[in-house]
Amino acid sequence: MSDKIRVIVSGAGGRMGKEVIKLVLQDDELELAAAVDRSAGSIDAGRLAGLEECGVNVTSDFEAALAHSSGDVLVDFTTPQSAFANTTLAIKYGVRPVIGTTGFTPEQIKELDKQCQEQGIGGLIAPNFSIGAILLMKFAAQAAKYFPHLEIIEYHGDQKLDAPSGTAIKTAEMISEVREELRQGNPQEEEIIEGSRGGYYNGFRIHSVRLPGVFAQEEVVFGGFGQSLKIRHDSYERAGYMPGVKLGIQKVMEYTGMIYGFEHFIE
Repeated sequence: MSDKIRVIVSGAGGRMGKEVIKLVLQDDELELAAAVDRSAGSIDAGRLAGLEECGVNVTSDFEAALAHSSGDVLVDFTTPQSAFANTTLAIKYGVRPVIGTTGFTPEQIKELDKQCQEQGIGGLIAPNFSIGAILLMKFAAQAAKYFPHLEIIEYHGDQKLDAPSGTAIKTAEMISEVREELRQGNPQEEEIIEGSRGGYYNGFRIHSVRLPGVFAQEEVVFGGFGQSLKIRHDSYERAGYMPGVKLGIQKVMEYTGMIYGFEHFIE
């Protein structure tokens, strides 16, 4: 009997979905149970990802894939509009969700945790699966204890839908756990052009840059008396997220409940 983890990939036709299919098909510890995409058509999942045929055709029927594929884990890189419903349905069928889609509210995460607990399965919502990005978050939270004046700048391509990115929001949340709210800057400052100072979060600012040719970078800039500190992470291709995705797939098989944030797996 195989002890491979059987993986369902949702959003299989997307750029991240194709990378996940490559990961699963090329890893001896994983097996592709199903691939779901609403618009890719009935094509072999291996061919869709640029590999040889694997015998698993892409389907548009998400619920049927959950019900009939005997999958252990769902990996979902779709859209904020569908991710909550997909996650709820996966939990209903006892399939452990590993979600890379952003946009979940704290209330939704709490509800999903309750559903996972009731089903006795694990789940993960991770704004970023890059180990380097997680280390940036951890380092930034540590630095904020000593440099409470800071700003976050995140850079993505011009087709990214959400701003700020889920990674920037998660970084801000981790910093705020160790930093009391401190409103920075001159109290009399005035924005001549609205939005010039960026988005306000717990006393500091988040800036979102959207340009063609940019992939994904984040920088946290700290200022103190007579010195500054910059912590930066650069991603160059989606394959860099796959070691984190695999770790997430493995970890959700070991616990019960919904975990928010990949940083919980990085000591």
